Amino acid sequence: MRARSRLQLEACPECDALLKPAALVAGDKAHCPRCGFLLQRAQKNSIERSLALSLAGLVLFVPANGLPLLGIKFLGNAKDGILLSGVAALYGEGMWAVATLVFLSSILFPFVNILLSLAISLHLYLNRPNRFLKYWMRWLQHLDEWAMLEVYTLGIIVACVKLSSMADLRFGLGLYAFVGLLLVTVALAANLDRALFWQRIEALGGKPA
Repeated sequence: MRARSRLQLEACPECDALLKPAALVAGDKAHCPRCGFLLQRAQKNSIERSLALSLAGLVLFVPANGLPLLGIKFLGNAKDGILLSGVAALYGEGMWAVATLVFLSSILFPFVNILLSLAISLHLYLNRPNRFLKYWMRWLQHLDEWAMLEVYTLGIIVACVKLSSMADLRFGLGLYAFVGLLLVTVALAANLDRALFWQRIEALGGKPA
């Protein structure tokens, strides 16, 4: 019995045109023929760069969450604040929903995002099959929408502006690590060539989403 081949189509996010995925080489771009929307950009050395950025993000994650972000001195009292202390303060004020959202979007989801990127990139770099690769890739695509370090960074900036006129502020090492982590995660998301990753996963025995 002859197996029937499936024609895989993708919908343009801008105009919903159904298109066949293009096979690109590094540096090429694919645009929608109907509306001109940029559908895909083939990144050069995407797997190697994703692996390096994931390792860098994992290294920065520990000091970003464990070292003080800000030191505040007010009326002779000095206090250092870490990322988790802000979540704990929200819980203490009874703002459970906000505290949970901040914890998930600023700590847990970014951490899982980095771990998934590292695991996928490492397996593809070593050409090592794993039956969970396709699931990891799907989770990674969903988590991209929920990891929002930039929102927390904006909150830190607003807090610094408001407190600067009332107290003495001191930037801690954790803040520099946090900014570095933010830059790494942004670069990781921009560098990840999803089409290439799915092609490699399919070649290793997984099925695309």
